[in-house]
Amino acid sequence: MTVRAEERVQSPQGALQTIRRGLALSPELRKGLVGTLLIAIAATAGRVVVPIAIQQIIDNGVLDGGVDMTVVVTMASLALGAILITGLATGWMHLRLAKVSETALSGLRIRAFRHIHNLSMLHQASEQRGVLVARVTSDVDQVSRFMQWAGLMLLVNGLQAMLAVVVMLTMSVPLGLVVIALSPAVVGMIKFFQTRLRVAYLTVRERVGQMLALIAETVVGAPVIRAYGIEDRTRARLEESIEAHRSAGAHAGRISSVFSGMSEVSSSVIVAAIVVVGTLLAANGSATTGEVIAFFFLVQLFVQPVQFMGEAVNEAQTAVAGWSRVLDILDIAPDVVDPGEDGVDLPHEPLGAVFADVEFRYPRPGETASEADASPALRDVDVAIPPQQKVAIVGETGSGKTTFAKLLTRLMDPSSGSVKVSGIDLRTVRFDSLRDRVVMVPQEGILFRGTIADNVRMGRPGASREEILSTFRTLGLSDWLSELGQGLDTSVGERGSSLSVGERQLVTLVRAAIAEPDLLVLDEATSAVDPATEVRISGALNQLTSGRTVVTIAHRLSTAEAADRVLVFDDGRLVQDGPHAELVAEGGIYGRLYESWQRGT
Repeated sequence: MTVRAEERVQSPQGALQTIRRGLALSPELRKGLVGTLLIAIAATAGRVVVPIAIQQIIDNGVLDGGVDMTVVVTMASLALGAILITGLATGWMHLRLAKVSETALSGLRIRAFRHIHNLSMLHQASEQRGVLVARVTSDVDQVSRFMQWAGLMLLVNGLQAMLAVVVMLTMSVPLGLVVIALSPAVVGMIKFFQTRLRVAYLTVRERVGQMLALIAETVVGAPVIRAYGIEDRTRARLEESIEAHRSAGAHAGRISSVFSGMSEVSSSVIVAAIVVVGTLLAANGSATTGEVIAFFFLVQLFVQPVQFMGEAVNEAQTAVAGWSRVLDILDIAPDVVDPGEDGVDLPHEPLGAVFADVEFRYPRPGETASEADASPALRDVDVAIPPQQKVAIVGETGSGKTTFAKLLTRLMDPSSGSVKVSGIDLRTVRFDSLRDRVVMVPQEGILFRGTIADNVRMGRPGASREEILSTFRTLGLSDWLSELGQGLDTSVGERGSSLSVGERQLVTLVRAAIAEPDLLVLDEATSAVDPATEVRISGALNQLTSGRTVVTIAHRLSTAEAADRVLVFDDGRLVQDGPHAELVAEGGIYGRLYESWQRGT
């Protein structure tokens, strides 16, 4: 469910609550915070010493009979020492904040990245990839910039303004009260713009995510865009997204410029009031000349934070918006949860599987799996697969074949019923054990940037080079590997783009084989390759499936012919179950599919 920026800002989780939650999730930010605050106080306190020294020199150092150099030198030395301390403390504070913020936010980025990977395939499929990437990258970067610059500015300037007011009241109560009397108007103005700025900058962050998603989609889909000649349409969509981002940024900029202007005006009003009241007090003897002159410096120490507040609040609002988006991701509870230490391991024996009264419904956008009430993609599925049996899953598109496979590998959990492997409910099995023993090879061969060896080792990270070569030989693929210029060191490119579709599938089969799974789930991948590559894949599959429990989503019924057993799905139901020959003789849906396939071949 999409939530507008205005609705998020008006929800109970305001900026302060977002910051509190962000700090709770980033304990590194709290580490040494007290020490940093003390350094900030030292850096700020040094700034108010100079006006005090000026007041003392004018009132006590300049006498009717001449100048008291003792007072002048003492106060000047005090002011110089304060300036040095302020400079050193400010530099130290910058260094501490930079180290702490980078350490903490890198931890936040890692937690967000891990959480995204822990989310179900359903949620990842419903989100734009670029939006998820933006949460982990640019949104966290915005928080980092705030912590190192705007956060520091708000901290130091806030302390500076408070100390300036305290010194003012100590030096001259009437002049101090003038500043205090005008302060509520300034605070009210800041509060007025704060909400509007947060809405504006949250919208900007959302537009950034949408733009990145579209750009990523356009780059990845460039071959399809060119093939279908839809460059103009794609360019129009991209320009529309960029324009939406520009418009949101311009709107935020307009609010920001008005805020900055109002801050400048309010600062000038306070200075003017001090000039008028200070002159009157000096004229009637209620204030000394030194106090009035010192007040001009103190007012600047009070006014400067107000002038900088506009820019700092802008950064703060952008950071809070980014932080809120990261927290939104962390708030999503994974539909498929690893039981971790409380879970059990699958037994070291040939694995079988049992579906008991299984039903599954795909959630609509904004729903969790438990809230889904759409038509079932699978319903009333009761089936047992004995160990080391080879089963083919057959059915028309949308019949529930892929859903069955995802439930068997626990990429999703059933809405009701249970899926058990070797008598153990998959929801109680630790992910480490499940991924070691149950492996799914998707129809599309997904590879990652690196070499062929790097991608094969994802099946077993500790595999040696000789073990990888041995696996290629076992699957009958050593001749294909030798045809490549650099063998195992061949770079596959981004997403395996340096290899053909069939070659990518060969690498994924080797990756599955080196993992040595006991239960193998295959999404048949020979329909989009040339005959020679198909022969290689078929030979590798024969070696890979030997002695294992195998469940294959069969797109070609020749695969079903070779299976021990065929499960036929239609409209989410298991409608036929048996060996190929019996189902052909029985007729029904499988008989019609087989007859149609024979005519096609």
